[in-house]
Amino acid sequence: MPPRDDSRPAERSGYHSPLRARQAAETRRTIVEAAIALFKERGWAATTLPMVAEAAGTAVDTIYSAFGSKSGLLMAATDLAIAGGGDDPTAMVDRPEPAGFGVGTPTERMRTGVHFTVDVYLRSVPMLRALQEAAASDEAARARLTKYDNDRRNVMVQGLGLILGRPAPDRFVDAIWALVSPEVFTMLTEGRGWSVAEAEAWLVEMAEAAVLACPELQTASGS
Repeated sequence: MPPRDDSRPAERSGYHSPLRARQAAETRRTIVEAAIALFKERGWAATTLPMVAEAAGTAVDTIYSAFGSKSGLLMAATDLAIAGGGDDPTAMVDRPEPAGFGVGTPTERMRTGVHFTVDVYLRSVPMLRALQEAAASDEAARARLTKYDNDRRNVMVQGLGLILGRPAPDRFVDAIWALVSPEVFTMLTEGRGWSVAEAEAWLVEMAEAAVLACPELQTASGS
């Protein structure tokens, strides 16, 4: 029996190489992107994990290992669809893009804010439909949908404050939150056949009209 070689360092328990970490992140990203495509095309109920695994070129067990469940995968897919490309986990309200809402004339600022919002809707609305479908029977999906609405309002609070150059009154925030919503955008573009540019221009026009119709804002500007 050959002597034991104790010259090699023992493999440390829990050690993860940077290469393995990168590979795991790439696999996770591939799975999420495959899930986004399928959830958008087929919805929540008609999308199965074997379908996602086949599209991602991986095993169903790998999906369970990475996300825990189909619901967990939907949450990750929703987060990526809302945030857009990249792996930045920073919440939308904490990202640098909203800072641009405070640059330019009032109309230019409103256009920037609406354009930013519409851009988010273009990539996320199909995933939101899947999330709404899942929320009928999945508690995590219901919680994520509520969080989405709350996050969207928080972004509105920050963005409108920059656009107006002052804190926005709560009722005004509520009005813009309801007006510049994914539901209204979808009704115009998908329900009535408006182009994205037409819908975006109308939302800017209506938001500016809401500014003029808000007594608190008019009192502040006239003082």
